[in-house]
Amino acid sequence: MLRSDPEAHKSGLVDLLDARRAVLEAVRPLAPRPVPLEAALGCVTAVALTASSDLPSFANSAMDGYALHAADATTPPTRLRVVETITAGRTATVPVRSGEAVRIMTGAPVPPDVDAVVPVEHTAIDGEDVVVLERVETGAFVRTVGSDLAAGQPIFPAGTTITPRHVGVLAALGVGTVDVLPPPRVGVLSTGDEVARVSGPIGPGKVRDANGPALLALLRQAQFEPVELGLVGDDDNAIGDALAGAAARCDAVVTSGGVSVGDVDYVKIVLDKLSGRTMRWMQLAIKPAKPFAFGLLEETGVPVFGLAGNPVSAMVGFELLALPALKKMAGRTRIDRPVVRAITSVELRRERDGKLHLIRVVVEPDERGDFRVRPSGGQGSHMSLAMANANGLALVPNGDGVRAGEGVEVLLLDDTIPGGITLEDALRRVP
Repeated sequence: MLRSDPEAHKSGLVDLLDARRAVLEAVRPLAPRPVPLEAALGCVTAVALTASSDLPSFANSAMDGYALHAADATTPPTRLRVVETITAGRTATVPVRSGEAVRIMTGAPVPPDVDAVVPVEHTAIDGEDVVVLERVETGAFVRTVGSDLAAGQPIFPAGTTITPRHVGVLAALGVGTVDVLPPPRVGVLSTGDEVARVSGPIGPGKVRDANGPALLALLRQAQFEPVELGLVGDDDNAIGDALAGAAARCDAVVTSGGVSVGDVDYVKIVLDKLSGRTMRWMQLAIKPAKPFAFGLLEETGVPVFGLAGNPVSAMVGFELLALPALKKMAGRTRIDRPVVRAITSVELRRERDGKLHLIRVVVEPDERGDFRVRPSGGQGSHMSLAMANANGLALVPNGDGVRAGEGVEVLLLDDTIPGGITLEDALRRVP
């Protein structure tokens, strides 16, 4: 599906699947380490987790009502004397004998000498007594010890990505730290004499640094730890110092600029040296994001992803190659965004050039729930607005394009794809 036309090899272009394979084979998951539970969101468990204790740890009431002996309420209506009220967080202070009951709130401990709870809506008050209006079975509305989790029970296998729902379970068990494969710390370096800071004055011929902030945002979206390395001009010493410093405190580095054919080769000279001449400079059989570089820094083994300088190319290259590799480093099993089959609302035109074209599109469901796509705007690698408006990349193979009404594979870029119905509409359908 991501493979370009075989004719691309004749021109020396690198197939996207081959490039991805080379990158993914070179990176490894990071070493496990314990992290506080509050920092574990998005991390992957390094070992299987088991319940350290019973949950709940004491029998408690599932309802607001009355705790009683079930044998006292087999032939309703039954009158019982209320001897105490037990709220959540408190325990019984008097015994509950036959013919007696205690008022109890949801979550409060059930006294050890009773065996059932009757909901308040199944009772009536008569003075200081309660009248039970329905038959009560033994164990009714009592949450028994370990009914959710028993001590020693397996809960999450190794390789589980921790979500807020997992955090809730671990917190309930009193787990303060979790052994995880941590998210990588990723440095982002923008290069080139023409690149200026986002704010402040800008000289003639300069462009503001769009790549750095965009790539840092993509890293945050993926729940990695971004490290801003700033801007470096076309100076081999400055580039070398920036990369050496990054290698000492980052697990990976993403650069933009200086990897295209014809670029001033300061980045290439430095990375070739720091990687022990193992850096691969690729011309991929895709459009945009054709130029791409990858290698490992020789002394530290830190991977470096060299992206093109054009904003769209940088973001597409990150999505296709850097992001899956970083997810593998984080221990995640799902490293790719989802791909869906969609119908084109208009013709997706392209020329024959032996490349896979990644057309920025808007993905929308039609009235039947099928996905439909249309271009989000201009397709030039410098056209950042069309990239911002896109929520998918249509994978258009070599040829003349895709005609309106035909199917095309689309890589979804985020979770903003509209679809389905509202919760209010769904609730109206529920019997």
